[in-house]
Order: sequence, then C-alpha cells, then structure tokens
Amino acid sequence: MPRADGSARTQRRRAVVASTIGTTIEWYDFFLYGTIAALVFPKLFFPGSSAAVGVLESFGTLFVGFAARPVGAAIFGHYGDRVGRKATLVTTLLLMGSATVLIGVLPGYALLGPAAPLLLTLLRVVQGIGVGGEWGGSVLMSMEWGSAKHRGFLASLPQLGVPLGLLLSTAAVSACESISGDGFESWGWRVPFLLSLVLIGIGLWVRLKVTESPEFGEIKRARAVERHPVWTAIRKHPREILTSAFVRLAEQAPFYLFITFVLTYGTKELKLPRAELLNDTLIAAAVGLISVPVFGHLSDRFGRRLVYGLGIIATGAFAFPYFGLLDTRSSGLVLLAIVVSLIVHDLQYGPQAALIAENFGAGVRYSGAGLGYQLASVIAGGPAPLIAAAILQGTGSSTGISWYIVGCAVVSLIALVLMPRRVAADARTEVEAESAKA
Repeated sequence: MPRADGSARTQRRRAVVASTIGTTIEWYDFFLYGTIAALVFPKLFFPGSSAAVGVLESFGTLFVGFAARPVGAAIFGHYGDRVGRKATLVTTLLLMGSATVLIGVLPGYALLGPAAPLLLTLLRVVQGIGVGGEWGGSVLMSMEWGSAKHRGFLASLPQLGVPLGLLLSTAAVSACESISGDGFESWGWRVPFLLSLVLIGIGLWVRLKVTESPEFGEIKRARAVERHPVWTAIRKHPREILTSAFVRLAEQAPFYLFITFVLTYGTKELKLPRAELLNDTLIAAAVGLISVPVFGHLSDRFGRRLVYGLGIIATGAFAFPYFGLLDTRSSGLVLLAIVVSLIVHDLQYGPQAALIAENFGAGVRYSGAGLGYQLASVIAGGPAPLIAAAILQGTGSSTGISWYIVGCAVVSLIALVLMPRRVAADARTEVEAESAKA
C-alpha cells in the first residue's frame, strides 16, 4: 500500500470524488427511467392496454434492467479483477449514458408501433448491464484507497450516488414538468434524458484523472491476478455471494417501492398531486446525503452487522406505518412517510458496501461483491414494483404490500446471520500469505 503522503492523499480524494460522481450519474440515469416509467411510459409505449395493465407492462421493462445487472456484474467483474478498476469504470459510464440519451430520443408506439417498446426494453437492458458493472468498481476504488478502520465510511461515499442521483433525477423531472406543462408527456420528459450528455462529459473528465486502486496494483505487481475471477468467486465463495444477495432483500425491494411505486400509488390510488410527491422525494433524497455516510461511519465504530441489522428491523417495523401515513393524504404525514422510509433504508445502505466487499479477497473482490450485490436486483429491486402493483390490483389494499416488506426483512435477517464473518485483509497481506503457503 502506498505511503499516506501528500500524493496518496490527493489520489485518495480523486478516487472518492470520481467514484461518487460516477455513481451519481449512473443512478441519475437509472432512477430517471424508474420515475418516467411510473408517470409516462404506460401511455407512450403501451397505449393499447388498460391503465392497470399499462403500469404492469411499464414496470416490466423496469424489471428487465434489474435482470441485466448481474450480467453486467459478471462481465465487468471479470475485467475489473483482471485489467483494473479504472478502465471498467470508464466503460460502464459510457455504456449507461449512451443508453439513457437514446431513450430520450426514442419515438413512442404511435410512430414505431410494437418496435417502440421492444427498443425501449433493449436500451433498458444496456442500462442494466452498465449499472451492474458500475457498483463494484466505484465502491472498491474508494474503499481500497483507504485504511481498514475507515472502510465503512469510505465505501459509503460512492453509495451517495443513490441519494444524489435520486435528487438530480427527481429535480430534473420536477423542473421539466413545471416548464413544459401540458407538454410534459409529449416532449418534456425527454429533456432529463438528454441532459445525461452533460453529466457523462463531467464524469469522464473526473474518472480519467484517477490512478488505479493500490490494492489491485499490489495484485498485479505480485503477478497474482486471477485468470478466471468470476468462476473463482463462484467456486470458492458461493455462501458469501448468496448471503450478499439475500441480505439486500430488505434494503432494495422496499427502496423501489418507496421511490418508484409510491408515485403510481400516490397519484392513481390516493389522487395526490404528482408535483407534491416529487418534492417530497427530493427532500428525502437530500436527507440521504447526510444519513448514508453517517451510517457508514457508525459501522466503522460499532460494527457492520449491528448497524445493518438495526436497519433491517426498522424497515420491517415501518412497513405498516408507512402506508398508514400515506393513506391519510395529509401533506405533512405523506412527507414524513417518504423521508422516514429512506432513512431506514440508509441504515442498511450506508454500511452495505463494506459489509459485502469485505467478504472477498482483493483478487476476486470486484467479481464476488458485484455478483452478490447485483443478484439482489433479480430477487428484490426488479420484481418489487411488479409485485406491489399486482397485490394492489388483486386486493385493492396496501396491507399485502406491507406484509411483503415484512417478509423481505425476515429473509434478510436470516441471511445476515448466515453471512460468513470474514474481514478481508489488504492485498499485500493476501499476497504474502499465498507466498508463505507456496
């Protein structure tokens, strides 16, 4: 590991900034799609369906992006553990941004017919592959530049990309809706997608100035790079990968209900103003800028499992009060529900990156942590809005959705208990240990 001199501190700052800005851009793109999928896409790309079926079809394209994320984790995990973190991060940024811009110029069903939802789905797949490869590299680039005792805090900083991306995407949609007025569903929604071009330029400029992760550099100098890191991670760490996926169930599934499904539920079922819901989400995202790193820091002091476990319990406990507050239709109580829902989410999200990444050695960390993290997209984040919409359509009540959240919390607690208690050593220690065995 490099000495903690001025040069190392400069590179550490650059790595943290580059990782955070990059994840912000990627999550801006990803959340933007979720917001517009709830508000515009049912009419634009699925006009022949009923309102309820159109929502399900729109959320279906949302799920496709989640399903593609483990594919991205495997592809970029391989190259991230063989070639390096930096190169993969530049590639994922370009991939994600290009797909977002193309969605912004994609004609609707009225012009292209069935080809329109097909192309939308394909671009969503590209988005999913990009964001699937992004997380592992950005978290590791930040975490591996710091000391072991600050891993929770440093790994939580790229996680700020979620509240920042949510803040920017919601603000962009809110501003464009206000400016375009009645034209929002015809052209106004496209503007936030096209603005991604500016963000891509900023992200590339920052990321190209970053030096490679010192831990990966140590692996390369020792010629200890894994030839097949994805397969090695699957073969040697199946329990770590599976528990990493299921421990996220209580974090990711409710999160996409709190930020995406709530827009459909609030506007269609409760007849709340769309602008009010978007503004409430903005406030909640702003709170996340503080809560995510605070909970990451607390995990350094009190332990990842304790902080994360409290987050799981809090999420399950808030499942029924959340919908109870929304159903009052009171502006203040609706705001309270949305803000608290994201705070209990952040109790898990702050320490989550370090909790998962520390389960894997530096040689397979990008692959193993990425696979575990992104597999949750298939079982949690992707199907959550679909499941919630189906429950609501079938029962006409939010009670079943609350029980669904509680069930997710129970599964995550079990996964947390079963997760191996391994704290990864730094790369130099690992290399020296392997040399001693030889």
